[in-house]
Amino acid sequence: MRVYNFSPGPSALPLEVLERAAKEMTDTNGTGQSVMEMSHRSKDYKPIFERTEALLRELMGIPSNYKVLFLQGGASLQFSMIPLNLAAGEQGSAKKKAVYIDTGVWAKKASDEAAKYAEVSIPASSKDKAYAYIPAAPKADSDAAYYHITLNNTIVGTKWASIPDTGAVPLISDISSCILSEPLDVSKFGLLYAGAQKNLGPAGTTVVIIREDLIGHAPAWTPALLRYDIHAAEASMYNTPPCYGIYIIGLVLEWLKNLGGVSVIAQKNREKANLFYSYLESSKHFLSPVEKVSRSLMNIPFVPRETDPEKRKDIETRFVKEAGAAGLVNLAGHRLVGGMRASIYNAMPIEGVKALIAFAEKFEGSL
Repeated sequence: MRVYNFSPGPSALPLEVLERAAKEMTDTNGTGQSVMEMSHRSKDYKPIFERTEALLRELMGIPSNYKVLFLQGGASLQFSMIPLNLAAGEQGSAKKKAVYIDTGVWAKKASDEAAKYAEVSIPASSKDKAYAYIPAAPKADSDAAYYHITLNNTIVGTKWASIPDTGAVPLISDISSCILSEPLDVSKFGLLYAGAQKNLGPAGTTVVIIREDLIGHAPAWTPALLRYDIHAAEASMYNTPPCYGIYIIGLVLEWLKNLGGVSVIAQKNREKANLFYSYLESSKHFLSPVEKVSRSLMNIPFVPRETDPEKRKDIETRFVKEAGAAGLVNLAGHRLVGGMRASIYNAMPIEGVKALIAFAEKFEGSL
């Protein structure tokens, strides 16, 4: 029996994608090989790679003056690559300015890493309220190399309701936990990046979408594998890319296209999220700690209304354990936040959300 997997990542994949991958495990496209066995430069793998990039461009509406790179190292490696390529100077020269908005753990990790290579400014933060909201975005300094936001904050369950206007300063965003969840105007950004393991595919592949004018600015001392210009010039083939992960991403993109594309999945995602938020609004025992205007469609933390710490912890432990026994798995909140969290990415069917609500209502009856 398959469970409903509410993991924040690695997360659930569409069943038909898994079934197709299983069917093609030993013979992909009539080649007599698994994708795992193919050379990344072979005639058998090339169409798989090209199809994946073409589908991503189509579904996201990526303009022709942007490069799409399939890299490794997760979104966390981009915390280093971005400042290295856009704000670091040659040895002995001054660092360039970089603006970061602090909206949670991953935004903080990104700015901490960038501070090694750039002069980081953090003009706004929501730390004062445990990151339960998205702060107003201050105007970017005209001399900043870039302006960074984390569009959806996986751990605390917030998202930017609107894209800040940064003028001539390139806007950069981590979209790991919201990529392809709803329409996004790529042209408003200079660079977008995402780890695949939430809405795209398995862990191990990172997608970078970068405007061409931002390529080629890394200082000479930058390691080759951390340079966007080298990866772009070699079409993500400077070294062996994560071939199987890219193949699975292609299958996920085909699944999404067959559903009707991003606008259709966005409608489904809003329906799922609204259903669960409505339950929390009416619940006598659980609530969402996130301000309404900043609530994520993808990650929904919820906590007991109980104020006694020991009783609250007992409720959380029981909920996660009993939900798991009922086939609703990976509902524990992040270790830094506690509580529970339902991550309802594209692959989560609405039946999973309904099953979670039914369980939660039954659980409330035992309190």
